[in-house]
Amino acid sequence: MGVNEQLAASAVIALASAELAYLSGFGNEHATEALPGALPQRQNSPQRCPYGLYAEQISGTAFTAPRGANRRSWLYRIRPSAMHQPFVRVDNGMLRNDFGADAATPNQLRWDPLPIPERPTDFIEGLVTFAGNGDPHAQSGVGIHLYAANRSMQRYFYNADAEMLIVPQQGRLRCATEMGVLDLEPQQIAVIPRGVKVQVRLLDLVARGYLCENFGALLRLPDLGPIGSNCLANPRDFLAPVAAYEDREGEFDLIAKFMGNLWCARMDHSPLDVVAWHGNYAPYKYDLRAFNAIGSISFDHPDPSIFTVLQSQSDTPGVDALDFVIFPPRLLVAQNTFRPPWYHRNIASEFMGLIQGVYDGKAEGFLPGGASLHNCMTGHGPDAATFERASTMDLSEATSITGTMAFMFETRCALRPTRFALHTELLQRNYFECWQGLAKHFDPTSL
Repeated sequence: MGVNEQLAASAVIALASAELAYLSGFGNEHATEALPGALPQRQNSPQRCPYGLYAEQISGTAFTAPRGANRRSWLYRIRPSAMHQPFVRVDNGMLRNDFGADAATPNQLRWDPLPIPERPTDFIEGLVTFAGNGDPHAQSGVGIHLYAANRSMQRYFYNADAEMLIVPQQGRLRCATEMGVLDLEPQQIAVIPRGVKVQVRLLDLVARGYLCENFGALLRLPDLGPIGSNCLANPRDFLAPVAAYEDREGEFDLIAKFMGNLWCARMDHSPLDVVAWHGNYAPYKYDLRAFNAIGSISFDHPDPSIFTVLQSQSDTPGVDALDFVIFPPRLLVAQNTFRPPWYHRNIASEFMGLIQGVYDGKAEGFLPGGASLHNCMTGHGPDAATFERASTMDLSEATSITGTMAFMFETRCALRPTRFALHTELLQRNYFECWQGLAKHFDPTSL
């Protein structure tokens, strides 16, 4: 076997390798090739590409977007993406983008985790929509789904409606994309950009977690303002894949999500055939344990916006279409302060999930793999047991929040639960009771 043949074989093997390499940096201009010299030099679209490859650009923003916001990559692939049979509609399963079939409710909602399916179910089949707002037609809003799967995808998938934020809760995933491979475990996340092809493979027997579709502006790191140039999610900790490709022929199915529906096209080759790419529009992963949390070292709480990992900005400054917020392990040291989250009503709507452990605002009932929804101006906060404990605890010592990782998809518009979410047996219909035991402490003579 010649040198180039050996390199080609190693590139294909990389799609199944346990040891993966990554490129560091959020939104960086990356350049990577699985074969030496596969990237054209000094131009993007030469008359003849190296190795007989096709040049193809994928644009995640308009061509004329400002340079600082422009996202695009050039792919050098064995066959162009145009090469497939016509798409035909296929069953959407439990995936929905027609939010609001039933009237949305101001009630606090909470769900048990999705059960692991008994029949063979891959990542796409295992998606169940719980809530959303906006729609892909207007390129605005979010779709929030939970997934439970027990087999790897044999087909391939791309989402023309949204970029996808994947949050595993149980089981490791391998996201084999056309631009390379990302391995995920619980407490890590991945973002698959709009249009990028992916095959989600299970590295364990079962997998369960959350997926948020972002129909609007691309996710970005939030500005830090007076915090300065460091803390929270640091750019260097975001990892993009190195080029790796499949050169396989046969019968393959490519599933597309387009305008809320699933479509299938037959192909005679694997769509993961990109030998080299360069640009700043690519899948990426991030380890939530790398988040540098900050908080009060005197008294009172800073706003929970200090826990924002990623944001999708809206057309209103300071009001996001989507915030991805986490509540990681940390120390609470504020004096003369109620240390858990305060009671509040929010103009934004909050969909929470729990990856592991116990959320410090709820003593029981909020389970790993479960979810809750507190919509616009719906009151919520610590349950009665948490309030009583935190109101009488000794504040001379730091409170150590350990062994937990909760998160929140927060959005500017009310979230409309799906019919499934409102009627499933997973819905905890007694959730409201966790606040009913709050005692009356008011005494007008006690001051």
